[in-house]
Amino acid sequence: MTTIAPGYSTHAGTYTVPIQPKTTHRRLLIVWVGAIALVAAGLVAMSGAMEKPSARYMCPPQCGRPPIGEPVTINPRFTSPDGAFSVAYPAEGAAYKITKNPNGVTADLLAGDGGTMRLFSEPAAGRSPKDIATALVNKTFPDTKTAYQIPNTMVGYRPGFGMVADCWPQGSTASYSRMRVIVMVAVKDDLALVAGAVGPYHAFGPDFGSGKPSAANLQIALDMGKYVNSFSWRGDPLR
Repeated sequence: MTTIAPGYSTHAGTYTVPIQPKTTHRRLLIVWVGAIALVAAGLVAMSGAMEKPSARYMCPPQCGRPPIGEPVTINPRFTSPDGAFSVAYPAEGAAYKITKNPNGVTADLLAGDGGTMRLFSEPAAGRSPKDIATALVNKTFPDTKTAYQIPNTMVGYRPGFGMVADCWPQGSTASYSRMRVIVMVAVKDDLALVAGAVGPYHAFGPDFGSGKPSAANLQIALDMGKYVNSFSWRGDPLR
């Protein structure tokens, strides 16, 4: 039985199938490198747009300064009522008795030889640090004898003047035969900042003092140094 159905007839022959396109390794590598470079360029451009440009200096004279963090405060700090200056002072405790005044701090050493340290200010009134130091010593201890001048004196990291003097208290109530006085002064904006100390004379040597050669010969002077350069005038960086 023969079944007839509609269909198509084709002629016998040979046909060529086109080759499917294929990406080469070289082209793939170029595409990947280009994509990565494009993303990196975008990130760099975004970072540059978000970052503030650093300050530019003409060096010298404007040579800038290295970045520094906030100083760590160990001792309490006194600030004058008008904000003209501030200074660190010893913490009150077993070693010191602290008295505050509008123009500064007085620290009385209660251990060892004793003594008194003052960290205060007074108007310079156009006077030099040397004139101020001399006037303070003559006013407080009129019968002193200058021992020596302190070379390269710095108060609040500002050049000033320093002197060391001796006095001999008179009277039956005098506890010591020889007292040592140290005064250091620096001036800025017509405001004098003064670090002073007085106490019994005690010669430094192998069995007393810091162990380093020193002509201070005053026990409270061993603790005084850390406060002298803690002074700061209004507008100075924190110390």
